[in-house]
Amino acid sequence: MLKTLFLHPPSYEGFDGGAGSRYQAKREIRSFWYPTWLAQPAALVPGSKLVDAPPAGLGLDDVLPLASQYELCVLHTSSPSFPGDVKVAEALKAANPDLLIGFVGAKVAVDPEGSLLASPAIDFVCREEFDFTVLEVAEGRPLTEVAGLCTRGPDGQVVWTPDRPVLEDMDRLPYVLDVYQRDLRVEDYFIGYLKHPYVSLYTGRGCRSQCTFCLWPQTVGGHRYRVRSVEHVLGEMALVPRYFPQVKEVFFDDDTFTDNRPRAEEIARGMGRLGLEWSCNAKANVPYETLKVLRDNGLRLLLVGFESGNQQILQNIKKGVRVERARQFAKDCRDLGITIHGTFIVGLPGETKETIQETIRFAQEINPHTIQVSIAAPYPGTQLWKQAKENGWLPEDDEGAQLVDERGIQTAALSYPHLTRTEIFDSVEEFYKKFYFRAGKIAEMTAEMVKSPDVLRRRLREGVEFVSFLRRRAQSA
Repeated sequence: MLKTLFLHPPSYEGFDGGAGSRYQAKREIRSFWYPTWLAQPAALVPGSKLVDAPPAGLGLDDVLPLASQYELCVLHTSSPSFPGDVKVAEALKAANPDLLIGFVGAKVAVDPEGSLLASPAIDFVCREEFDFTVLEVAEGRPLTEVAGLCTRGPDGQVVWTPDRPVLEDMDRLPYVLDVYQRDLRVEDYFIGYLKHPYVSLYTGRGCRSQCTFCLWPQTVGGHRYRVRSVEHVLGEMALVPRYFPQVKEVFFDDDTFTDNRPRAEEIARGMGRLGLEWSCNAKANVPYETLKVLRDNGLRLLLVGFESGNQQILQNIKKGVRVERARQFAKDCRDLGITIHGTFIVGLPGETKETIQETIRFAQEINPHTIQVSIAAPYPGTQLWKQAKENGWLPEDDEGAQLVDERGIQTAALSYPHLTRTEIFDSVEEFYKKFYFRAGKIAEMTAEMVKSPDVLRRRLREGVEFVSFLRRRAQSA
């Protein structure tokens, strides 16, 4: 077995590029998801180590000494961070020419050959799901005999090995909490709407929804929801109090945990028996009866991608939810006392100045506890990317199509004849201000801070970070 390092490379300061991140960018406030996609193969490879550089505040000088200590290094990358990640790989290879270096992630899954040829420091890239692919590499098998790779042959030619079958028995994957406990510091991970500290993980992979912009189902996870057994999930959950007594919340990071409602209810009842508070991703179509079961068994918050308040835009992106249904869902959650963190996207196909204002009014009406406003990001491998290329929504020069700027802040890559990139970019700040700077919302947040000194300290810190973020965005405009 090769001595193996799993590395989420150093990147922009505060850059949330972890595999759990839906948008790889610097956030409005300090935000880091767990590197679960790296932790999964790390749990399979005996004696391995996982280093998550960005949340730990590690730079290249900090990780470079590791090169001489390992025989195999697996780096997680993303489209925005890829150029910087290649430089990290080159520095590691220079420090240890014998180090075998591989890349994993959605970026290399959709462009394996181009990614491999980006640098001679890269020995292989993994296509799609890579857990057992990496395990076989770590076992020392010849790269050209490992399914699911793009690598180099004896004469330097590019070799595509056979496809690896999609993993069906999800219970074959060991617990990631073991790796979290061994290699990570849970206090390093922050999400503005989750209690701190928290832990997050997946109970399944894939998403039945067909959203044209969503990265993971279109590149790695697929559109079938493949799940771990309820017993397997609850067995891992039973470790939370033992491993992390300081953790206040568990987050199930499945693309849509509520896709399988009977299973979600069964897991919820198990969480209730364990006495664990938890949250998850959900689509805005969960019926009241299911919401009540989840709430009665420890559910605190739902992360919900509303995306837009305009029905035509929802149809354009194949969201599969009607605005009226989302409105009723929000009311049901409010009646049950379930907190909602709502996510919205500006600049999707069909967007106009008027539809942006319509979405802002919709957000004000349903009034989630907190929101995140993102810019439509055409990630390679998604249908949105293909549409953008076909319709000329991307600038002809590659630099103009970048997803983040030189500081890791999300940019507006798309533009339309009736809506410019600048207008899309500026609408994010307008959205936040119109949502949060309302008398009712200010009163709601003030009351929350008065009741809890912890919330007061956290909101004051986040407020400073948010204002600083808006200032940096203005400089990027």
